[in-house]
Formats: sequence, structure tokens, C-alpha cells
Amino acid sequence: MKSSCLQQIDPKRVPRHIAIIMDGNGRWARARGEDRSFGHEQGTESVRAVIQAATKLGVQSLTLYTFSEENWKRPEVEVQLLMQLLVTSLNNEIDELDEKGVQLKVIGDLELLPAEARQSLLDGIERTSSNDGLQLILALSYSGRSEILRAVNSLIEKGATQVDEVTFNAELALGALSIPDPDLLIRTGGEQRVSNFLLWQIAYTEFYFTPTFWPDFGEEQLYEAVYDYQQRERRYGRTGDQVKDDYR
Repeated sequence: MKSSCLQQIDPKRVPRHIAIIMDGNGRWARARGEDRSFGHEQGTESVRAVIQAATKLGVQSLTLYTFSEENWKRPEVEVQLLMQLLVTSLNNEIDELDEKGVQLKVIGDLELLPAEARQSLLDGIERTSSNDGLQLILALSYSGRSEILRAVNSLIEKGATQVDEVTFNAELALGALSIPDPDLLIRTGGEQRVSNFLLWQIAYTEFYFTPTFWPDFGEEQLYEAVYDYQQRERRYGRTGDQVKDDYR
């Protein structure tokens, strides 16, 4: 698409909730003869650009898969760098996020994070708690399977013998925050899998896979993904004719 794709987006059909698997930092860096750390650092610029684009579009919620539970298995040096980069980025960006009305939220097992990173997140959450703009959700030390298991065990502890979808969803991280399931899931970097991300919540989410590495993904790329999303017909198990009747 051309650079004018923002003008082609229907503002009435913008996804309420976009989730992104930010992939390709390491490969982007290696292609330039740099260490993986360089890719992670450049990836923070893409985060800023995407937040700005989502705000322009009027997206209500943006969830970024920042660090998975499985990522703890990476080399210790890389994990330490990622945690420090998280702290630095939060400290550098929190003023601007607050000024723009962004509300920071986090899902995942925060107890596994280093104390400094955990405190920076809690401070950011508290500082932006009264904002009413874009909800920015960082998935950190997150695992979809672990989340489902925690929800099941929580319901067992509460004595539940039969559970419906509404009750179960309320035990999950996004449900507890009253955030709707993602309308659109974007994965950068060319891989076409969900990598244990929001397994329950993406049952009817539209997927958008792009070969673009995360450090090269910016405002225009997000607009292209949203435009592509708007060309689809979301049926939720119904027929196309039934969906069309909704707009008559």
C-alpha cells in the first residue's frame, strides 16, 4: 500500500483491541552485523511509533508481547539486557505516556521479574491509573498455558463445580482488567504461529503475519495491518449473508 493508507482506513471499523507479537529483533540485528542487543534497542523505537499510530486511530487497547515465560531460557546476558532495557524505556517514556493519556497495564507473572523492573512497572501503572486514553498492556513473563492453568486452579480453590465462559474469562488477566479479546493479532518477523500468547482470548481474532522485522515496523505498517483487517468479514461461525444483515 502507499503512504496514504491512513486515509483509506474506515474510522468506524478500527479494531478496539490490537495485540502484537514483536518478533525479529535478533535477526534484524544480525543482518546488519550487530549483536542481538542492538535489535532490541531499536525495537523500542517501533514500540513508540506503534503507540502513536494506535492513538491516532482511536484504538482502545494495545497489548504487546514483550517477554514470554519461555524467554527466561535465553542466555542470561540477553535476559539481563532485556530487563534493563525495560527499566530504561519505562523511565524515559513514562512522562510522554502520561501526557498522552495512556494507561499502562501489565499481564504475566511479575514475581519472576527483577525487583527494579517490577517496581518500575508498578510505578508506571500507578502514575497512569487515572488516564482514560489508550490502554497499553505489556505481556511480561507471560504464558497462555500458565494463565489458563492458574484460572482453573483458582476456580477449583473457590469451589466451582461448573463454569461458563464468562466466569472463566473473568479469571484470566485481560478479563480481570475488563479488556475485550483482541480483534486483531499482528506478528512481525515472518513466523506464523502464536507462541503461547493469549490462547483463550484469540479464538475469533483476525491474524496478520508480516515478514517485516519488528525494528522496521512503524506507523505505516500498523495502518497497513488495520486496513487489511478491514477488508475481512468477521462471521463468528455465521454465514456471510447473516453478517451482511447486521448492516442493513
